[in-house]
Amino acid sequence: MSPDQLFDLANPLALAGWLALLAAPLAPRAAQAVAAAAIPLLLSLAYAGLVLAFWWEAPGGFGSLSEVMLLFTHPHIALAGWLHYLAFDLFLGAWEVRTARAEGIPHWAVIPCLCLTFLFGPAGLLAFAILRFTVIRKVLP
Repeated sequence: MSPDQLFDLANPLALAGWLALLAAPLAPRAAQAVAAAAIPLLLSLAYAGLVLAFWWEAPGGFGSLSEVMLLFTHPHIALAGWLHYLAFDLFLGAWEVRTARAEGIPHWAVIPCLCLTFLFGPAGLLAFAILRFTVIRKVLP
C-alpha cells in the first residue's frame, strides 16, 4: 500500500476517534475504548511497521533541525511522523475527556480544548491545563 493510500485511511480513522470523544457523554466507556485504545493502538501499529520497514533507508536523523527536515523528505517516514501525531494527539484528547469527567469538569468546557488538541496538540494540552487550574481554583479556597 502506498504512503498516500495509508494517509487516506489514517485520517478518517483518527477523525472517528475525535468524534467519539465529542460524543463521550453519551457513551463514556465506548468513547474511551475507541479513542484511548483501539484507534491509537492501530495507528501505533502502522507507525511501528513503517519505522521498522523504512527507517534505515531514510536520510537525516535527530541530531539537528536540518537532519530532522531531511528525515521527513522520505514519504514513508513522513507518514510515520503523521501517524505519530494522530495517535498521540488522540490519546491526549481521550485523557482530557477522562480527566475532566473524573474531576467534574463539564464536557462542554472541554470541547474547545479538544478542538485545539486536534488541530495543534500541545496548545490543546495547555488550554486543558488552564481549564483544570481554573476549575480547581474555584473549587478550592
